[in-house]
Amino acid sequence: MTLTCIILAAGKGTRMKSALPKPMHTIAGRPMIAHSLAAAQALKPDKLLVLVGPDMAMMSDYVAAHAQTAIQAEAKGTGHAVQCAVEALGPLSGDVLVLFGDTPLVTADTLRKLIERRKAGDNPAVVVSGMRPPSPTGYGRLLVEGGTLFGIVEEREASEAQRAIDLCNGGIMLFDGQLLSKLLAGLNNNNAKGEYYLTDVISIARQTGHACAFVEIPFEEVMGVNSRAEQAAVELVMQKRLRAAAMAAGVTMIDPDSIYLSWDTQFRQDVTIDPNVFFGPGVHVADDVQIRSFSHLEGVTIDTGAIIGPFARLRPGSEIGAGVHIGNFVEIKQTQVAQGAKINHLSYIGDASVGAHANIGAGTITCNYDGFTKSRTDIGAGAFIGSNTALVAPVKIGAQALVGAGSVITSDVPADALALERSPQKVAPEHGMATRRKQRQ
Repeated sequence: MTLTCIILAAGKGTRMKSALPKPMHTIAGRPMIAHSLAAAQALKPDKLLVLVGPDMAMMSDYVAAHAQTAIQAEAKGTGHAVQCAVEALGPLSGDVLVLFGDTPLVTADTLRKLIERRKAGDNPAVVVSGMRPPSPTGYGRLLVEGGTLFGIVEEREASEAQRAIDLCNGGIMLFDGQLLSKLLAGLNNNNAKGEYYLTDVISIARQTGHACAFVEIPFEEVMGVNSRAEQAAVELVMQKRLRAAAMAAGVTMIDPDSIYLSWDTQFRQDVTIDPNVFFGPGVHVADDVQIRSFSHLEGVTIDTGAIIGPFARLRPGSEIGAGVHIGNFVEIKQTQVAQGAKINHLSYIGDASVGAHANIGAGTITCNYDGFTKSRTDIGAGAFIGSNTALVAPVKIGAQALVGAGSVITSDVPADALALERSPQKVAPEHGMATRRKQRQ
């Protein structure tokens, strides 16, 4: 049976107070629409369409590599949105799954449950996701008798008895593709909001003799985002999910709630993370790595046994080798640091390579930008760079070379050589100069 997935993402998101389309706001380091796309793509659908609103070129461009797009020119409700999507897709058959671009917590496993339910013997025309939120206020209620779904009532149209129902509409629905167009054609906007409710297809299907069913799913998977506060609540759930998965895979987190992970953060076994560490997108961490407090990592790979931080910043494009030490207030950017090298204190190393077992003294910087271009610094294996050194790129420091503290290096240093650039020290010979200075204060 074929599968078509439709992701509704045309809402303006006015409560977000943002020029950015709502589904482009991020959860765990990537746009919400990307989370919904990933869940749908895991089902390997035959067709995948994202419905966007007018003036959402940014989102259309973002999803273009993964899905077809169509535009809902006017906001007339979820039923009208699905009509727009169906018109763009053309004739449908098999299963048609409708989900949302602002519910980034939904999982592919949950979506599969809806598909499996439609395969059951009663062959329902519609399968609805149901959930039990902490408070049902604001949600449509599922009207169920004897385990059979016979309708969904929006809260504005619900009676007092119906509002007491705690089984609510989760929004995600699965349809018989051959019946969907006919069901949509029966919709009207005779309701409190003057919109075409997708939920009305349940009663239309029942009236035409077709069965409907529901699958109860976890509330958190359909938590939507309509405001910054709801975005923060969803982020919290996602972070707990990511942390739990990391710890189950062999990561030690001293204070899990203080650690922020991205959707694609990857760990091997026996990684230890101290409190207050931030992982941006694109971080891969190998076995036995220690990451100490207040470190910020993004777009970096870290090899076995490295020690990072505290207060380290690793920026995109960096590769940290096995057994490397990156210490206090060290910033690394677009740099390859080979096995066993040490950069322990107060340094900036950018657009560089650091050879195996090199030692970079405190206060060292690579001067990689001259105001117009970025240039590279190459530091050879076993080199020793003295404290408070400026390496003015482009420059190469040979293997086993020594650079004296306080030097400004503007020319290449050969292997096994000593480079020293520093003004002569001056000492006033008069005895008691320091004492006389204090007396003047």
